[in-house]
Amino acid sequence: MRDYTKIKAWELADDLTVAIYEATREFPREEVYSLTSQIRRAAYSAPANITEGASRESKKDYLHFLYIARGSLNEVRYFLHLSGRLRYLDSEATSRLGAQAEEVSRTLTGLIRAVEKECVGLRIAAAKVTGLLAMSAVFSIHSSSVSPMSSVICCRLRDGPFWQEGLREYVR
Repeated sequence: MRDYTKIKAWELADDLTVAIYEATREFPREEVYSLTSQIRRAAYSAPANITEGASRESKKDYLHFLYIARGSLNEVRYFLHLSGRLRYLDSEATSRLGAQAEEVSRTLTGLIRAVEKECVGLRIAAAKVTGLLAMSAVFSIHSSSVSPMSSVICCRLRDGPFWQEGLREYVR
């Protein structure tokens, strides 16, 4: 489990959420249940999803929540644009919050890429372990004592990448 408070993307998204809440206090009363609510929900969804993802055990689950956070940030960016067009925010506030959202987005994208690279590294390591199991199974099948487990491993690996790499000739 990761400490989400030490994740830079979370810190920036949390700051953006507070800034969005402050900026939307002055939105028209008729927008309370529509645009105000939507932009606030999208804003707090980003750090909340980073937090939830950080608590997950697998990197795949972590990435899933980081992708959701990125989508929420894109919603925030659109709602800021719309708020500016409707003149609920002045151009200075729209630019400032837009730049802040862009910084969060860049930082989050960097985090996503780093975790994706770790996942690729894990897949390569898993493939190497699978290869070692396949080689172990092949050699135990050709030895005088064939263990039932080796046969099962070998049969399960028969459709995997090592089968295509030439182990086919050793396994009948």
